[in-house]
Amino acid sequence: MVEIRHAADRGVAEHGWLSSRHTFSFAHYFDPEQAGFSDLLVINDDRVAAGQGFGRHPHRDMEIFSYVLEGALEHRDSMGTGSTIVPGDVQLMSAGSGVAHSEFNPSPNDPVHFLQIWIVPSESALGAPPRYQQMHVGSEEKQGKLRLMLSPDGADESLTLRQDARVYAARLDGDEAASLTLASERYAYVHVAQGEVTLNGIRLSAGDGVKLRSETSLTLTDGKQAEVLVFDLRGRETPRMR
Repeated sequence: MVEIRHAADRGVAEHGWLSSRHTFSFAHYFDPEQAGFSDLLVINDDRVAAGQGFGRHPHRDMEIFSYVLEGALEHRDSMGTGSTIVPGDVQLMSAGSGVAHSEFNPSPNDPVHFLQIWIVPSESALGAPPRYQQMHVGSEEKQGKLRLMLSPDGADESLTLRQDARVYAARLDGDEAASLTLASERYAYVHVAQGEVTLNGIRLSAGDGVKLRSETSLTLTDGKQAEVLVFDLRGRETPRMR
């Protein structure tokens, strides 16, 4: 079963310095039909003005994944981590027992466009020590194929996620195609970060998302400067919060 979540149907938050689109319920936006999917709780499509950002604030027991599409994002946290990520960088912060962080656009002139994604950790990981991971994935590693970025076991040089979930990224243009086989009990979510692409015969544009249930595979084709994230998830409807 395939369920499309069109970009125009997402929640909207406009704060002057921040323009955000919420795939799932977040902050003041609430839709009982969009309360996450499997262990995927948040996909926020954020654009932050030059010299602005999210001040220091706390989290606990959440896997927080940042993926920059344009510009740069400066990260600081209570673990002593300091880093600026740009397109191609993959950042994963496991909040665990508790961490405070800030995310800031260091550019004096240019906005930053990035995805903020939250995945609920496994019950066995609740209260674990917080940690930070980062790596760079070049465009050539994602071009025309699905590159594993996050996994529970760190397979294929991916970052280690505290949940039974896998996150892939792909860039597709022209006649390139990328496929993923899905186990019968698994769900999947596809988010089009940029451009246009066809998923199992369905044409999608930037900001569109698709929930897949009881599908054996997914295939991405006919990309037009497309960048896509694919989530391989447990077969459950909504995240179970602590």
